[in-house]
Amino acid sequence: MSDFDAIDALLAAVGPQAELPPPDVRRELRERARLSKAQVARTLGVSPSTVGGWENGRDPADEIRTKYAYLLDGLAAKFTSEPEQEAEPEEAAEPEEPIGPDGSPPSPVSGEYEAGDDVESLTAPEPCVLCGSPARHRVAGFAQHLDPADCRPATAATTDADTGTQPTGTGTQPTAPSSDLRAPKSPTPRPRPSRGPAKRAFQEHSGPGDLIGRTVRAALAEHQGDVDASLAALLKRAIPDAMRLLDETRKGARYDIVAHPWIPDILRKQTSKGADRIWEARPKWTRHELPPGRHEVTALDINGAYLSALKTHLPLGQLEHTTGFAHDRRRAGVHLITPPQWEHGAVLPNPIGNRDEPGPLWVTEPTLRLLLRLSGPKHALCAPPEIHESYTSGATENLLEKFRVALKDARDTAIAEDDEVTLEYVKAMYSKFVSTMGESNYNRELYRPDWMHIIRSQAFANLWMKALKAHDEGLTVVRAMGTDELHVIGDWHRVFPEGRGVTEVKTKDTYTAGSEETGHTGDTEDMAGEDE
Repeated sequence: MSDFDAIDALLAAVGPQAELPPPDVRRELRERARLSKAQVARTLGVSPSTVGGWENGRDPADEIRTKYAYLLDGLAAKFTSEPEQEAEPEEAAEPEEPIGPDGSPPSPVSGEYEAGDDVESLTAPEPCVLCGSPARHRVAGFAQHLDPADCRPATAATTDADTGTQPTGTGTQPTAPSSDLRAPKSPTPRPRPSRGPAKRAFQEHSGPGDLIGRTVRAALAEHQGDVDASLAALLKRAIPDAMRLLDETRKGARYDIVAHPWIPDILRKQTSKGADRIWEARPKWTRHELPPGRHEVTALDINGAYLSALKTHLPLGQLEHTTGFAHDRRRAGVHLITPPQWEHGAVLPNPIGNRDEPGPLWVTEPTLRLLLRLSGPKHALCAPPEIHESYTSGATENLLEKFRVALKDARDTAIAEDDEVTLEYVKAMYSKFVSTMGESNYNRELYRPDWMHIIRSQAFANLWMKALKAHDEGLTVVRAMGTDELHVIGDWHRVFPEGRGVTEVKTKDTYTAGSEETGHTGDTEDMAGEDE
């Protein structure tokens, strides 16, 4: 009987999953309740990007689903039970028409905002969360400029009454918005709780960037200063910590990240252990002939290649299929192209990398833009590629910019303070973030294989452009490998700054190559290190 009792208990525990409303209703209920994704996420024990995924069609499961359904049912019941608000009297004061800093009406909401964005006009200007200057609109609860061109550094001449801020020693403190948007403008701003510095949050010690410092300090304290044990623990949590940092740096952002969109078959693995059909244009090139004589070759190491590559054009939403030759620079994605012939292989690598089979291939946005740039009048190194079809979405180059800068600032500080623990932790955060956003079991919060390929290709394109710069400045390019290895002959110090910063390079190795008779590279392959 005990066996059957156990089965009965198991069957009793298995019941129908809680019903959830459609994704658009989920978002509508949250926004109507004036709840942020972060508030819902903290309550349910998930990340804000996970809540965003639920509002874009992904469903939670098990206990989390039950809790989420309970929250939505409660919100729905609250709104259906609330009495209709009385109509405002006709003599009620109309809200002031917002005006721009120059006295002209503000520009309309740009196409960069999605239809579901919560855009409000403010009766009194508030500091923009991006630049600190007065802004006349609030997006998803955060004051900011609708047009990126309006973002500019706040000036010392801006008064407290103009901006609704409180003076501090180093900048301005943005204040929380008034709950009554229809109230007439008061000559003296009412005291409001502070939201934090007006500068970009990730640059402040109290902002997302300091999440890295606090996490490292906590790990060292937990392991009583044991560097090896602390670093091992930090590396294990690099992926969830990177996602947490991403969520923090996305607060107040203009765009919602679609974390789990529909993906075309070309971005899916053809076999369980195979690869998809995207060609990333990874460089693997060695010059065959050198000028006559023996030459000293310097192997340069490009710092933070993947970190720099986070600044690239990324598609915001679900990829849409198009055909034809035209390329829309406002969109990004993957493209089926026939690449042009490359006739400079003796001195520079092919921009699409080493490819054995001719014909069309799927490339990413950075590769296509590189080929279009090289085919333009400035360089005129090849013919333009022929585009057959594309999967693209509206795009921005700054989607991960705050995330990138937060990691860069932490990296710079770690180098300045000789803090190898933080340096390795940061390196693991951005490298694993890129490598696990595809089909990975280690990152379930973000599934964007298109982003993964695009960021990798951007790193390869960045290395290729450094090779072109070296060539144009009179250096002899000997080798280009992967994301971070460039071998040159000549005085490279006049071309590239030396150091450990992401805009600098450092020496990885030096060796001698060539021969007096032919100038063949000869021992280059033996003496140069392999790509990491």
